[in-house]
Amino acid sequence: MLTNKEKELILEIRGGNTHAFSNLVDSYKDLVFTLSIRMLGNREEAEEVSQDVFIKVYKSLPSFKGDSKLSTWIYRIAYNTCLDRIKKIKKKRIHTDLEHIDQIAYADLDTAFQKIVETERSELINQCLSQLSAEDAGVLTLFYLEEKNLQEMEKAINLPVNTLKVRLFRARKRLASIMEKSVNKEILQSNG
Repeated sequence: MLTNKEKELILEIRGGNTHAFSNLVDSYKDLVFTLSIRMLGNREEAEEVSQDVFIKVYKSLPSFKGDSKLSTWIYRIAYNTCLDRIKKIKKKRIHTDLEHIDQIAYADLDTAFQKIVETERSELINQCLSQLSAEDAGVLTLFYLEEKNLQEMEKAINLPVNTLKVRLFRARKRLASIMEKSVNKEILQSNG
């Protein structure tokens, strides 16, 4: 599963090469930070968690067997570290029952989401994502922003593909409703 470059990098780090470790951190810090901020919704927390993640990566590297991609393994550590942090701070997120709203076609939502992500990491999407649970935000981030496929996600967050499909479906549904409300609110405000 590991590329030769990754194997070399891991051997270098295990051998005590700090330059090699800082290369690894540089390669993955943005991805880890993006996931952390989406799940935690707080810049300071995300920065702390990102540091924790790389400390864990460094400590766990000797026991890493290489049975998954390096990125998948780092994601798993990041995802679990975020969940641990959330349990610690018992952050109360806004959980709303949005199951009854089905109006948005999911294909359209996928396209809309991609456009928003591509054009600008828009304020609107951040506000909407921040209203989701950390798990929902994490799953959507991996799926859309990092373009992980379900098999990679299964390894990263240790959930079977079928469970992930259900979770993605529900998370999209919640996000669709939140986005719809936000867009309607913006339209009303701009017309007012």
